[in-house]
Amino acid sequence: MQKIVPNIWCQGNAAGVGDFYAAVLPDTSAEVVASYPTEDLPDFQRELAGQPLVVDVSVGGYRLRLINAGGEFSPTPALSFIVNVDPSSFGSGEDEARAWLHAMWESFSDGGVARMPLGEYPHSQLYGWVEDKFGVNWQLMLTDPARGPQQVLVPQFLFTGAAARAQAAIELYTSLFPDSGRMLMPHQGDTEGVAFAAFTLAGQSFSAMDGGTDHDFTFTPGLSLEVDCADQGEIDKLWEALSAVPEAEQCGWLVDRFGVSWQIVPANMGELMQHPGAYQRMLGMKKIIAAEL
Repeated sequence: MQKIVPNIWCQGNAAGVGDFYAAVLPDTSAEVVASYPTEDLPDFQRELAGQPLVVDVSVGGYRLRLINAGGEFSPTPALSFIVNVDPSSFGSGEDEARAWLHAMWESFSDGGVARMPLGEYPHSQLYGWVEDKFGVNWQLMLTDPARGPQQVLVPQFLFTGAAARAQAAIELYTSLFPDSGRMLMPHQGDTEGVAFAAFTLAGQSFSAMDGGTDHDFTFTPGLSLEVDCADQGEIDKLWEALSAVPEAEQCGWLVDRFGVSWQIVPANMGELMQHPGAYQRMLGMKKIIAAEL
């Protein structure tokens, strides 16, 4: 079971975003898994009454979650998704894989922004970084089958600003989850920080790098990481270790000292939210107390 689920903040259009990704990404489906209550919503959510609240997108078995909300937040390139396109998973091999990758590039580029042109790079024979029309960033990569199976989507952290923070963040995150590990490649010469890091949290692949001061963006709640916790003890432990911005605490959301947004929630959150009045009680919480939902 996927313990850490990336969540994308959508501005009232989660169902449409899900349909778009299901059409663009290979082996992908989208499903509305929760809807807003039809009554007793706060004023800022009243126009969303009865509409989809959560849309789950499955990409080759890897789950993304779309949150249907307002215009408060947007994703940034600080958290992007590497899409590993493995030729061995396509019937016609590399030619079909390249065709899929080119088709994805065209779809994501339509109304979006090409951040690194599609082409050959030292790390891949075919790679490109593109921001789609919804503000979500994708790194499309043709992988080498000799490396073995790769996780189809790999979230990547890009730490920006004067201080090199990737290594410290990875050390914290890997200390909190079982089945975790890391491999760091430092920058060469006088440049501080991590050029590239591959690491696992709860058996899931992630990557990270330090981006320096040449970027005008950082992390936002527009792309967050949801952790499905087994019990209240695990919620309490992660909340204590991660939460560093008290004013950001709301409905299970927190922001850590590196600026990354997390949602620390019970694994059976969907079931708990079926209790009468649970949604309204959740709105009054900071850390989720499962027994009170």
